[in-house]
Amino acid sequence: MNWSGLESLLSGVNKYSTAFGRIWLSMVFVFRVMVFVVAAQRVWGDESKDFVCNTRQPGCTNVCYDHIFPISHIRLWALQLIFVTCPSLMVMAHVKFREGKDKKYVALHHGSHLYANPGKKRGGLWWTYLLSLIFKAGFDISFLYVLYRIYHGYDLPKLSKCSLDPCPNTVDCFISRPTEKKIFMLFMVISSALCIFMCVCEMIYLIGKRISKLLKVRHENERILFAEQHELTNIAPPRSSYRKTDPTLTESQLSLNCKEKIRDASERITTTL
Repeated sequence: MNWSGLESLLSGVNKYSTAFGRIWLSMVFVFRVMVFVVAAQRVWGDESKDFVCNTRQPGCTNVCYDHIFPISHIRLWALQLIFVTCPSLMVMAHVKFREGKDKKYVALHHGSHLYANPGKKRGGLWWTYLLSLIFKAGFDISFLYVLYRIYHGYDLPKLSKCSLDPCPNTVDCFISRPTEKKIFMLFMVISSALCIFMCVCEMIYLIGKRISKLLKVRHENERILFAEQHELTNIAPPRSSYRKTDPTLTESQLSLNCKEKIRDASERITTTL
């Protein structure tokens, strides 16, 4: 499969993503796609031919292999990567739809734009972006659960017992390089869990930012409505008519100043008389 084509297609989603989305995309291609293409496919390339059971009964080895490996890890991870990366294309498709709609609007209204920035996460695009995050996290969780249920945990035993027909009795079966395969499987599981964590963080960030903005707009509307309903009037005299008092004066100094003011006022009355 040509993973470079998928990478070039999804790289355009970066400019519409948040910081968490850019980290998620880097983790997918560095820790999952690159490891899958470069190393994991080579490790699991010999799983069928090097699977050995201690019997020569025709068909027994094939039946036991199908029982122990109901689905190949490589094919399961390939499906997981396809399903996980596809929801990002929803955002790109929505942005392209907005751009086409804006071009038609510009042609009909002589230069005025319908969207100032078609890639800005507002309105329907915000919901599309949030839905893509839910799908990505949901697909990763689903595939981790399927892997756990099929293989009864995230472990590869060095020895497996098989007693299915046409095996004559219970036979011992061995897989090649079980420790190396287990390490790669745990690496892919942990990287999937980190991607789920990044999706959850981005969802919390988007929802928190949206709630904060709505509360800010609501507070501003309430303030404007209050100002319109309660028009303020100048019910107090201007500040220039007040005599300023030094707040650092003690009570004795304040009383002394009051006595001086009373004395000055009585002298002015006496002179006028």
